[in-house]
Amino acid sequence: MKVSELKYERLTLEAFAQEIQDIIAQVKNAASAHEVMAARNRCNDLYIRLETAQALSYMRYSINTADEFYLAEKDYYDEMGPQAQNYLQEYTKAMLATPFRKELEESGQIIPLVFRSFEVELKAMSPEIIEDMIEENKVVSQYSQLMAAMEFEFRGEKLPRPMLMKHAKSPDRATRKEAYEVLGKTLQAHSQELDSIFDQLVHIRDRMAKKMGYKNFVELGYYRMGRLCYGPEEVKQFRDNVRRDIVPLVARLRTEVAKNLGVDKLMVYDYDLIFPQGDPAPKGGKEEIFAAAKAMYHDMSKQTGEFIDFMLETEAFDVESRKNKWGGGYCTSFMAYHQPFILANFNGTAGDVDVVTHEAGHAFADYSIANNKYVVELNMGGMETAETHSMSMEFFAWPYMEHFFGEDAGRYKFMHLLDALSFLPYGTIVDDFQRQVYENPDWTPEERKAAWRKLEEEFRPHICFDGVPYLEEGTRWQYQMHIYESPFYYIDYCLAQTAALQFLLASRKDYDDAFGRYVRLLSQGGEQVFTDLLAEAGLKSPFQEGALQEVARESEKLLDSLKASL
Repeated sequence: MKVSELKYERLTLEAFAQEIQDIIAQVKNAASAHEVMAARNRCNDLYIRLETAQALSYMRYSINTADEFYLAEKDYYDEMGPQAQNYLQEYTKAMLATPFRKELEESGQIIPLVFRSFEVELKAMSPEIIEDMIEENKVVSQYSQLMAAMEFEFRGEKLPRPMLMKHAKSPDRATRKEAYEVLGKTLQAHSQELDSIFDQLVHIRDRMAKKMGYKNFVELGYYRMGRLCYGPEEVKQFRDNVRRDIVPLVARLRTEVAKNLGVDKLMVYDYDLIFPQGDPAPKGGKEEIFAAAKAMYHDMSKQTGEFIDFMLETEAFDVESRKNKWGGGYCTSFMAYHQPFILANFNGTAGDVDVVTHEAGHAFADYSIANNKYVVELNMGGMETAETHSMSMEFFAWPYMEHFFGEDAGRYKFMHLLDALSFLPYGTIVDDFQRQVYENPDWTPEERKAAWRKLEEEFRPHICFDGVPYLEEGTRWQYQMHIYESPFYYIDYCLAQTAALQFLLASRKDYDDAFGRYVRLLSQGGEQVFTDLLAEAGLKSPFQEGALQEVARESEKLLDSLKASL
């Protein structure tokens, strides 16, 4: 069945409440571990129905944010979701309190990690914050709709942001500069709304945290991310690793790029370009990219071949950029149908290929663990694990880049690796900015922007924003959707990038061995925590002091090798 044909049916709060309350009673009154398992299975089936309805309605809203029916459905789940979560929390409490917990764990019917995840869930939500959660969802929707509807007037055309940013990679510096000026001026025209929306979100989240007894939202934010093996202190160590071992390397590499571009000072509008003649772009459009992806995945393994056939046959991609379409990219899954789906905005750049590697990495994981017995409780693990799946797939696709870029495959690999390293300081800025903001919820918009500027100076000292309208004020974060929509998510990309880089370096020595370890990691879903998965795969934890030294050293050697072959 094609994704467009999947049946959507609203799950009402009344129907959900009636069934979940019956399940909770079944857990509490269970006379055996077998009866607890029967209730658990009923709850998982109910959860799958809820998640499928939410995901389908959000997908159809995001492909057209002006669709009144699916906008209303999304709004419904924004309000219903926190109330359903409160009922699920009562189920979680009942499961943790069952006298059959030890028997369930020791018999292997439910692994201990499930109960650990339940304990974290209880720390992430409380009935007293339901109204705040509903309000948070509504304000996030305001931001999403604002960004999706925003048009950028560039040389007589009104463009969505993804299409505008295509011009940021132009070999012509004047064009790049103009694109960033349009970006800044358009954001500035909406600055009051952007500041107001974020201020509301910060105070809503701070209020929730304090109602639950936390000092600020940082601690609650980590629990909401469901992190089971690290916290703020480990992330601080990671930030220190990036500052010490990655920032100087990226500054050195990017300064060299600036020289090659013939610019004395690397401006923000120079940052998207690596090669003076223009960065490599796919040799074809949508049809050619998908044909190349199909050939790649069939050659990669039997399982990946079956996966890409399934995705193409079910038309599980929406990649054309258009007005009122959500401006980012994502992979989701409709659990009841075992169906992954990918949304993106093709714009003719190398980013289009990333869709069939990065987002397809997510989808392949979804496809691979669809029947995992813990897929409801543990999914594929934390978001850092999910992003490891996708970012690593980008690198395992390297041997096939000639299919996408032809003779420019070598230049693509150089650009890809440099961008991957360059991302680590940026992602760290995003994370530390959020920490500072939520530790200081009463900051003014000007204080928030000053904090961003200071972090840019610390982690990306080689970039200059001077003279670029609005962005020079320290507002780059305002179109980083995760900051508004998914607080504390962004560091997961950075943690995953370190694992992906290690897989890349390993694959250069023994591709089959590295790919086998990757598939093994991916196929376990969330049955092990991130650090244990890395250890089993032979990768270093990013939280170890000095963990990035070898990554930096070996990545620089690889870049030198790639450059020599260009």
